[in-house]
Amino acid sequence: MAANYNEKLLLNYVPVYVMLPLGVVNVENVFADPETLETHLKRLKEEAGIDGVMVDVWWGIIESKGPKQYDWTAYKTLFQLIARLGLKIQAIMSFHQCGGNVGDVVTIPIPKWVREVGESDPDIYYTNRRGTRDIEYLSLGVDNLPLFAGRTPVQMYSDYMSSFKENMLELLEAGAIVDIEVGLGPAGELRYPAYPQSQGWVFPGIGEFQCYDKYLKSEFKEAAAKAGHPEWDLPDNAGEYNDKAEETGFFKTNGTYVSEEGKFFLTWYSNKLIFHGDQIIGEANKIFAGLKVNLAAKVSGIHWLYNHHSHAAELTAGYYNLYERDGYRPIARMLSKHYGTLNFTCLEMKDTDNTAEALSAPQELVQMVLSKAWKEGIEVAGENALETYGTKGYNQILLNARPNGVNHNGKPKLRMYGFTYLRLSDTVFQENNFELFKKFVRKMHADQDYCGDAEKYGHEIVPLKTPNSHLTVEDIADAAQPSGAFKWDTETDMKVDG
Repeated sequence: MAANYNEKLLLNYVPVYVMLPLGVVNVENVFADPETLETHLKRLKEEAGIDGVMVDVWWGIIESKGPKQYDWTAYKTLFQLIARLGLKIQAIMSFHQCGGNVGDVVTIPIPKWVREVGESDPDIYYTNRRGTRDIEYLSLGVDNLPLFAGRTPVQMYSDYMSSFKENMLELLEAGAIVDIEVGLGPAGELRYPAYPQSQGWVFPGIGEFQCYDKYLKSEFKEAAAKAGHPEWDLPDNAGEYNDKAEETGFFKTNGTYVSEEGKFFLTWYSNKLIFHGDQIIGEANKIFAGLKVNLAAKVSGIHWLYNHHSHAAELTAGYYNLYERDGYRPIARMLSKHYGTLNFTCLEMKDTDNTAEALSAPQELVQMVLSKAWKEGIEVAGENALETYGTKGYNQILLNARPNGVNHNGKPKLRMYGFTYLRLSDTVFQENNFELFKKFVRKMHADQDYCGDAEKYGHEIVPLKTPNSHLTVEDIADAAQPSGAFKWDTETDMKVDG
């Protein structure tokens, strides 16, 4: 059946991707059940009209045998299957451990030979003030130290991405792989592991700073001395994972966080994170430059305590975001240097979803982050944070996808670049769920039929360009100046139940 489009409405189309199950290629590097996956993907494509899928490409699986011993066989088979079905691929370079975060049903650690270095030098991991290590991801404090069979983490990530490119070149050149999302921290997000469930954190705890490994400690002391304050130290009054902000010396009203010492620390801590992202995305940019592919990085949606004056949960995760300081535009500024897309989460949430004590404001947070990325001239994509099968969540996603609704005369003022649905499971196909999901995809597509040609809806992918300038501390300070958010409609004009 020929697709039926209204060309002007098509410019409001937001493509929908579905995240594949975490263990689709298992920890033994086997693509275990291609038949079931093919059946599921055919239904999603033919009946729901999805545009593509997102897949974690696990470092801990591919390079598990030893340094530079990559085995892409299973992933190649998987990717070829997806491409054969006419679906696009968003590939995540997953340099973190799977297991220990919300929704992690399988465990895939980082490579064993990397962890073996940590047995004699546990400071390669992010560490809290009590000295507890988080083994999900290597500390950015060792980014440029050749501790891993002569290579630095940045070199390991770069070599891995180069090998991915060599092995998947055919699919990249054919336009089957459209996005490379570069993992930059725990859960693949550009953040510190400030709220690890594996260490007993529970929602809506403030979390803890994670910079007490010996490498980051000495870097901080050096930075403080350079600033003329050798007496300044890392915070010792910021509490523990599940404390209340007001009960800590650091986050309470007029607490350390507003002092000169506190501001210096928070600037240092958040800048380290942004430059870590900048360096690794910079490597990805060099590798994929010239190919028709988008680079992306994921930012975590830390919506709890957003309404507390200290924004404690954001601060511990490395987002220095306060009423009078923008924590997200500097990240967007960094991404803009590399022509990157910002991928955000919690798009399905409403302020009323959580208890009052959580001081949660996901709607304001989403508006803030999306606005800042758009102001920096970059594209924004996103996903839901928790499983979503109901009308309320879908309508909220639709609102965020086109904050001012559909423009019947062409391109809308504001439109997200794409949405990734978390995640493929049997539950999606339960009768009522699947009917609603199909409506949701249709509404994301602005009531148009599936369109396989992204150029038709204004998303032509051009060859990736290399940066024309480098990120500076001044760039970050400039982007951190407060600037308001765009206005959102109160509800979507494309409701699933409308």
